[in-house]
This record gives sequence, C-alpha cells and structure tokens, in this order.
Amino acid sequence: MDPDTMRGDGGDVYWRRRMSVLVAVLVVVAVVAWACSSGGSGPERASSAKSSPSATPAVDPLLAGLRTLALGTASPSPSPSAPRPTPAALPKHPGDPCAEQDLVLSMQGGREPIYTGDSQPTFLVTLVNTGSVMCTADVGPRAMEIRITSGADRIWSTADCVSGAGSEVKELQRGVPYVRSLVWNRHRSSTDCRSTPAAALPGTYVATVRMGQLRTVKGVFHLR
Repeated sequence: MDPDTMRGDGGDVYWRRRMSVLVAVLVVVAVVAWACSSGGSGPERASSAKSSPSATPAVDPLLAGLRTLALGTASPSPSPSAPRPTPAALPKHPGDPCAEQDLVLSMQGGREPIYTGDSQPTFLVTLVNTGSVMCTADVGPRAMEIRITSGADRIWSTADCVSGAGSEVKELQRGVPYVRSLVWNRHRSSTDCRSTPAAALPGTYVATVRMGQLRTVKGVFHLR
C-alpha cells in the first residue's frame, strides 16, 4: 500500500473511494433483482410463458371491463328459424264489453226548468258507442244510475230498492244511440225500500247520470 494514502487527507479520500465502489455494486445488484422479478418484460420470460401451457397471460383490466360491458349489452342475433315476435294489439270482436273511452253518455232535462203543481220532471238519457265495432253495455238501474240531489242531500236514485239483479245488457251498434226516458214522481227514494216514500219539498234540484267513471253534466231544475 502506498504510504501516502495513509497520511492526512489521503486517508479520507481512500475510504470515500471504497464507499463509492460499494454503493455502485449495491445499485447494480438491485437493478438485476428488479429485472428478474418484473412480469414478462424480457424475451426469456415471454418465451417461457409461451411454452408453458399452465401460464396465464396478463389481462389488461381496462380491456376486460370493456369486453364485459359489450357482452352484457349486446343483443343476440335472431335465428332464421325463430323470428323475433312483434307485439300486437289484442283483437276486438263484436259483442265484447264496451270500453268506457268509446262511450258517450249524455242527459237532457225537460223543456221547463220549473215544475209546478203536479207536473213531473222528465229526463232523456242517451248512450252512444263510438268504437269500431258493436259492443255490449249494462244499462240497468244500478250500472247506469240516474241520481237527483239537493245540495248534499241524496233525494232519489234508480239504484235504490231495485228488484232482481238490476242488470240490463244492450248491444250498442257504432253511432246508434241507446235512449232511455225517465219520469220522476217527485218522491224521495231510500235503500231500505220504505213503502210510503216522502214527497220532495219545493226547492232546487240537480240530476246527473253515472255509469262507471262516466258522468253527465248537471241538470238543474226547480220544484214549486
């Protein structure tokens, strides 16, 4: 060993050189270890993965997500032997029950809005089928109810004290009105079918016709 290296500052230079060599060796070892442990970047690792049947290739998570999305939203192609069914409206045959949206219900009162003495109010009810084919509707006193009220007081109704089933099914041709005429005897009605109903008092009354969800306009008249 050169004796000049052990004197004064020369010793520090010597140890610094030794430490630099040691650090360089450690860096080289770390780089080699990292290269060996990296997944499939070198040609040797790629060739070994290709030759090994049990090796599983790395899958890009982004591509895997896109593939899953495509498979989940894709529609299968229709088979030539099994064409895709198309939705169709159910057929409507003549004689089926009428749909409410195809019915027009109206009512007309008597010529005089004021009835005096023994004169009785009269009403004319019409029901028209506007559908494409003939249909049937129940125009019985319960299904097509004519009701007379005075304020909140229910005075009279065709649905009160009905004998039997109270149904009356009619065939309604397209555009041909069904007409019913009604005369009110100026007496009250009740659901308990009292034999001697009380007479209605003089005052203002309102008549309406109800059929399911259908309602006519109110007909206002007066008893004197």
